[in-house]
Amino acid sequence: MPEYNIPIPFPANPDYSRQAVEVPGTRKPGQTGHYRSTAYPFMTLESPGTLTTCWEIFEEGLHRSKGGPLFGRRPLVSTSPLKFADHYEWDSWHRIDERRRAIGSALCNLFRKGVLGGGQLETVGIWSKNSPEWQLVDTALHAYAKVGVALYDTLGKDSVEHSINHAETTVVFATSDHAQFLLQLGPSVPKLKIVVIMDDIPIESKNILVAWGKDKGIQVLGLLDLEAIGAADLVEPVRPGPGQLATICYTSGTTGNPKGALLTHGNLANAVNAQLTGYVPDGDVCAISYLPLAHIYERVMALCNIAMGGRIGYSTGDPLRLLEDMQILKPTFVAAVPRVLNRVYQAAMANASAPGLKGMLFRRATEVKLQQLHATGQRTHALYDRLVFSKVAAVFGGRVQLMSCGSAPISAAAMDFLRMGMGCDLLEGYGMTENGGTCTHVWPNDPSSAGTVGPPCANTEIKLIDVPSMSYFAEDKPFPRGEICFRGDHSFQGYYKDEKNTKSTIDADGWIHTGDVGLIDERGRLKIIDRVKNIMKLAQGEYVALENIENVYSSCPLVAQVFVYGDSLQSYILAVVVPDPVLLSQLLSKLGKNVSSDNVAGLQESLSDPKVNVAILSELTKTAQENKLKGFEMVKRIHLTMEPFTVENGCLTPTFKIKRKETYEKFKKELDALYALPLSVSSRL
Repeated sequence: MPEYNIPIPFPANPDYSRQAVEVPGTRKPGQTGHYRSTAYPFMTLESPGTLTTCWEIFEEGLHRSKGGPLFGRRPLVSTSPLKFADHYEWDSWHRIDERRRAIGSALCNLFRKGVLGGGQLETVGIWSKNSPEWQLVDTALHAYAKVGVALYDTLGKDSVEHSINHAETTVVFATSDHAQFLLQLGPSVPKLKIVVIMDDIPIESKNILVAWGKDKGIQVLGLLDLEAIGAADLVEPVRPGPGQLATICYTSGTTGNPKGALLTHGNLANAVNAQLTGYVPDGDVCAISYLPLAHIYERVMALCNIAMGGRIGYSTGDPLRLLEDMQILKPTFVAAVPRVLNRVYQAAMANASAPGLKGMLFRRATEVKLQQLHATGQRTHALYDRLVFSKVAAVFGGRVQLMSCGSAPISAAAMDFLRMGMGCDLLEGYGMTENGGTCTHVWPNDPSSAGTVGPPCANTEIKLIDVPSMSYFAEDKPFPRGEICFRGDHSFQGYYKDEKNTKSTIDADGWIHTGDVGLIDERGRLKIIDRVKNIMKLAQGEYVALENIENVYSSCPLVAQVFVYGDSLQSYILAVVVPDPVLLSQLLSKLGKNVSSDNVAGLQESLSDPKVNVAILSELTKTAQENKLKGFEMVKRIHLTMEPFTVENGCLTPTFKIKRKETYEKFKKELDALYALPLSVSSRL
């Protein structure tokens, strides 16, 4: 028997009609009771057989692995043209254990001698795409009680500088291209003392970086150099406790600088324990790592595989090679996001319109399997899987037993098709940095789960609280609605050096207020329906602050009023624009149309001209570029109207703020039509 009770199997005879229930006596005015899962006892750090630290996670995996492979990659064959081998090469568990001890020992000694440190915490930065080295360094930090700070530049280089300074990071592990940028920063990151180059580079290039670093007062080392220093003076692992801080995970903020979420070893271990409930792998445990390790979702999924003694193969980092990576690796577990799954779904559904026998067979197979899925939850079919759907499963390597989906919504139709097409468990869930990516997920074989994110995980209790300003109430019928709050031992400790945001997020009773609005359906499953702060996530996972974007576009002289709208199943945003009559009249004159500014009917008629729409969108884009909006924050299509937003037509509050839900309903037909149009390649940029 293993020391730790993982994985925990799904109950043999679950009651799908009652997946979560309110804890008796917890209902209060303005909120629902506390919902917990009915499938498992509530899981805490004190529950028998649970993991409590990331140190325990690695040690348990090491014990289970029996020395087998752990981290692997496709070797690089050539750089011009770029080519990778058609196989993975692996480092064993024992080799990674040796290397993490060497890296951890070196860091311990450098902090002890005062070469590193000096801030509130002993922080260590990692800036790299996913790789065995990224995970290796992270395991070393876990074993030696150092605080990992994952850096990433998807939000712009300024966020990297902010994170280093905010966390008072004195050493950063980085790939050579990022190391160059760090050295360029120089005086802008005055506490940075050492940069460790994680990738293999020619000795001449390394010497240049070393010399450049000396000039900047920053020591540059290779990863193997650091390991040699540590191996020469080994230190026993610290074996941190559950309350020891494990990471500052900077969240992708929508305005201003990212916030640093504080997560302890106990937080991460509790999340891992909860994720390892409901599924027992059959044989090999092999995952592919391609989602950014700087984000909590991928990091917790990796820890789950490590806890099971499995192996992780890292993608090449090229999105166009991702499916090729999977077909070579043949993983049994895939952490997925909608943008990847939608590509597969769209490609597969193209077969539905194929002529002749091929298209007829695909349509019939899809019809039969969907009926079976909705009736019983059964995903496999002896005949049609062999004739039709084996090709869908082969896209991911053909061995996937479990796939998780998170980070953004996916349509119910796509989810249903992929479940029956893949023939494996595909569990959609809901989580965020502040709970270790772990809050809810759907039950296996639930025939009607599409469109929901399932009941609470074993370690989570959730409740909904009233949002009067948006007319969401816990007493709503047929289902309670309100802001989603959660609580559990995976709940983060707060935001680093940010008391204001911490207090506004964590209340006196330890509930985390998510800002998301949900409803609890008749089976106890959560469905996400809105966002309290009008911050929404696009299909690719990027957050956009709608009111902030409206403020930017409102600065365009041509705009009298603007309503920005986004659908989380789409990758771009839209707007309803009410032009200023005088400036619109002037624009029309330039386009050869003479319409006076007081001729409202004539102005309205002119707005149906595609050339006018293009000209106004062009002016909006100039304003967006001048205000340095990111590409995904820029409106890609607009609906034009001369009817203003008013209190009388329900679009404005008495204080003249846009009522988002009502305004969307008013223009739903037009906005839905814009999303239905094909999007040109240039419009996606």
